[in-house]
Amino acid sequence: MEENRSRETLGSRLGFVFLAAGCAIGLGNIWRFPFIAGRYGGAIFVLIYLMSIVFIAMPIMVMEFAVGRASKQSIVGSFHKLQPKGTRWSVYGYLGLAGNYILMMFYTTVTGWMLAYTYHYLMGNLQGLTPDQVGGFFGGFLESPERVMLWLFVAVTLGTLICIGGLQKSVERVTKVMMCGLFVIMTLLAWRAVTLPGAEKGLEFYLRPDLSKLAGVSIFEVLFAALGQSFFTLSLGIGSMAIFGSYIGRERSLLGEATVVTVLDTFVAICAGLIIFPVCFAFGTEPNAGPGLIFVTLPNMFNSMDNGRTWGILFFLFMSFAAMSTVVAVFELIIANFIDRWGWSRQRASIATFFLIFILSIPCAFGFNAWSHIQPMWEGSAVIDLWDFIVSYNLLPIGALIYLLFCVSRYGWGWDNFVAEANQGTGLKVAQWMRPYVTYVIPCAIIFIFIMGYISIFENF
Repeated sequence: MEENRSRETLGSRLGFVFLAAGCAIGLGNIWRFPFIAGRYGGAIFVLIYLMSIVFIAMPIMVMEFAVGRASKQSIVGSFHKLQPKGTRWSVYGYLGLAGNYILMMFYTTVTGWMLAYTYHYLMGNLQGLTPDQVGGFFGGFLESPERVMLWLFVAVTLGTLICIGGLQKSVERVTKVMMCGLFVIMTLLAWRAVTLPGAEKGLEFYLRPDLSKLAGVSIFEVLFAALGQSFFTLSLGIGSMAIFGSYIGRERSLLGEATVVTVLDTFVAICAGLIIFPVCFAFGTEPNAGPGLIFVTLPNMFNSMDNGRTWGILFFLFMSFAAMSTVVAVFELIIANFIDRWGWSRQRASIATFFLIFILSIPCAFGFNAWSHIQPMWEGSAVIDLWDFIVSYNLLPIGALIYLLFCVSRYGWGWDNFVAEANQGTGLKVAQWMRPYVTYVIPCAIIFIFIMGYISIFENF
């Protein structure tokens, strides 16, 4: 495949860092991370999670960046261009692309929820409601196909409009604004949370390791949860990171760039815990309450706080920025595939992406109301659970393993080619002594994630 000479590039290193971080930073950091940390003992989980990020997930991010930068192609074209003659690594490119579609088939729906709550807080529609009324508000929202579809349409439209304006002129600029806004709002929310009366108990739960909190929970279950969260939060395995590698030059080494992106992503996840846990303990609420924590418990807490409407607006604006940054990043991958593979214009590719994602997301949007009788996984499950299972428990770990094998195997792109690409430019370098660790230890960890994921799923049946 010939390289597209007219392909767009990013205008700055900051744009690359914010785009890659924006893809990684999303609901996995702010919604899923505190929920799982609360379930698995707080500080113990956080410690294992940080080790998983550094020693398992970050090397795979370097590989995705390297494959993207060396090929200057999106996920399908990258494997096709770099694979040795006679091999079929490019088959996974199509599977990984499908993973991005499936991710957006439920992620855009949930993003719509965040945008809806931001709007309703701005309008004051949740102010003064009793706890039962707040719960009824969320339930009524989910049970209304029209309301869920409206906000799904808003989320998909915003993502399309940002991408259609161009990589540098729109995607890069808007992502910078969203990320800067996210960091500012997050800092304000964390400051307010830790200064609440009783917040110190939440900080202790979150930051002081205590093995007694794991009573009744297997350490292997905690390891699986931490490893799985590290892959989920960095969006590894489906080419979401490779696309941004394809847009940058070779002035900087990729281990250094991956370190910066990982630090930003982890910083947001940790700060999300600094917001959630102090608030929960200050108001006597369990920190492992699941999605209801975001849409029912926290709004009730905001209603009992001074200036609660303001803090509610800031919180859901924060959540919307995080969610939209991921939507824009994945939309960009899908659009880039149309441009790279078929030579489409950005406008045509963006419009096609809008219709495809909107139509494909309808089953998830209807899964909470008109099609709620469809329970594809277990009793009480919804369509969103099936899509999440396909992506989180299958395509992410399998994809991560394929990227790794592609970069270390002599039957793939190979270690020497990977290291040569990753180490171009100034910054941290991939050392030769890492090869045995990357080749043998990390694959075992990924296989462990995959097996344990299935075990945990089957326990629900």
